[in-house]
Amino acid sequence: MKFNRDIAELEKEAALWWPEDLLKKNASISIVPKLIKTQRDFLHILSLSKNNPEQVIALLRASEFSANLFIKHLCVLADYGGEPIQRLGRSFADIFPEGEMEYVWNGEKQVYKFKELPLRGLGNTKLKTDGNGLNSEEPLSPLYEDIIMLLLHGSTSTVSHEAALDKCELGVLLGKEDQLEDFVDQRYIVVSRITGGATANTLGQLTQQNVVQVLTEKLGKEFDVVSNGTIKLNGYEKGSGMPFDVVIKKEGNDKKLGLEISFQVTTNSTIERKAGQATDRQNLMHNNGHKIGYIIDGAGNFQRASAVSNICKHSDCTVAYTDEELGILVNWIEYEYD
Repeated sequence: MKFNRDIAELEKEAALWWPEDLLKKNASISIVPKLIKTQRDFLHILSLSKNNPEQVIALLRASEFSANLFIKHLCVLADYGGEPIQRLGRSFADIFPEGEMEYVWNGEKQVYKFKELPLRGLGNTKLKTDGNGLNSEEPLSPLYEDIIMLLLHGSTSTVSHEAALDKCELGVLLGKEDQLEDFVDQRYIVVSRITGGATANTLGQLTQQNVVQVLTEKLGKEFDVVSNGTIKLNGYEKGSGMPFDVVIKKEGNDKKLGLEISFQVTTNSTIERKAGQATDRQNLMHNNGHKIGYIIDGAGNFQRASAVSNICKHSDCTVAYTDEELGILVNWIEYEYD
């Protein structure tokens, strides 16, 4: 099997455009800054809802706050995500056979009649509360009103033990500004910890994470696969070692493999920088008994034909970013340690 392909061979196998799974992951990550940015406006609507348990609907309708983003806030605060919503949708007719919810607000019994529920296929996609859906601002609708009332008042309903509705307790704090602020702030501290570092991710970083995951799963426990690793080399100016996007080492073997990754849909200078370093990096790696490989993809990179050609010329293995190509990369790594 040929591992050090030229640019024509590489481009023939390339994806060229971002894979759908990475786009979805990136969209999901982008939810976090939206929530943080709109947290105060969301809190303001809840704080003003003092007169009755459904006033929040009227205030939301009067505001310019998108209904699907409002629901996403409620889902996060109640820790009530896609799976609970799907379970609720599947069991809705059994939980609410009369098509209404009895609950308590400020010590008084209330009844809410559902306007659109039950509905088939209830979930994040239907509600447009997933990453892609939140790219659009959806107006208030009868379905959204139903979901908002459930997420606010489910915990005080007569069926709170069903479908994890006991988590939906924010309604008891409506109009209580100080308590609301404390609750929301504390909850978003937890959210920030859970999603720690997520906002800093880019599609490029997600690509690197996916490569590490694939290699770790395919190569097995004998191999160490390190993201953003270094390899110490005689003749290299930095004592900390030469940096690589991914470093691979097999247990009981001194040889190391360094991987560089570049996926650019639009053209930029990153590939030129990697190309300028390619000759020296390969020479140093070979002189120290190591090997170097590249994952190169994206329509923007292939517009820089000279740069990609130079990388291919000074690479021990060059693959594109597809499942098949990553399989070839795994074969190369195993071949080097055979």
